[in-house]
Amino acid sequence: MEVNRLHTISISRDIKQVVPHFKIGVIDYSNIEVIPSPQMIKGRLQLFQESIYFDLENTNINDIPSIKEWREIFKATGKDPNRYRHSAEALYRRIKKQNYLLPINSSIDLNNFFSLQFGVPIGIYDTANLSGDIIIRIGKENEQYTGLNGRSNSLEHLIINADELGPFGSPFVDSNRAPVTSSTKDAVQIVYLQASTPMEKATKMVESLMNMFIQIHGGEGNFAIID
Repeated sequence: MEVNRLHTISISRDIKQVVPHFKIGVIDYSNIEVIPSPQMIKGRLQLFQESIYFDLENTNINDIPSIKEWREIFKATGKDPNRYRHSAEALYRRIKKQNYLLPINSSIDLNNFFSLQFGVPIGIYDTANLSGDIIIRIGKENEQYTGLNGRSNSLEHLIINADELGPFGSPFVDSNRAPVTSSTKDAVQIVYLQASTPMEKATKMVESLMNMFIQIHGGEGNFAIID
């Protein structure tokens, strides 16, 4: 898929060798306006977290199908899912402790809402801070970056997104290089789908996310499922 006319995005062979049906949804946004979250998003996010909390009272998070499948993907690439929890699992574990997410901005809050709804990691990146083509691949020995968690993160054996400047994101934690902020006008969103999700269902999921995002942020968008 071509992203903002300057970038194309693809999945590397090394991932397909260990996860044959690996797929992602990619949404390309242009001319958006990131704002403080409107009450509609804040209210939905809070109510949804409270609902999830009650659902988790008698549920093992590791048994949730989407969480479990992504844990298996981490194992397949050689990353210990007990030490490196994918971002959707991390969100669910926060909610189980009633450590609810607080509003940040319209983009991040909507991203988190859909990550909770789909049960999969989702990343969104300011394309002004990306350079050249983007590839989804497995991290190499000694690769690392400073994440949004403020720590240096080892990327070896981790599924990552990389451009010509190097890795900038992953289903674990994104780097601090290309976060979406109030000054972002163009962005690319990556939905790390379950490999088992049928193409028709994946298409509907990603399109629903794009439509909601544009409803809140304006601008234009187009999407594709890459497998």
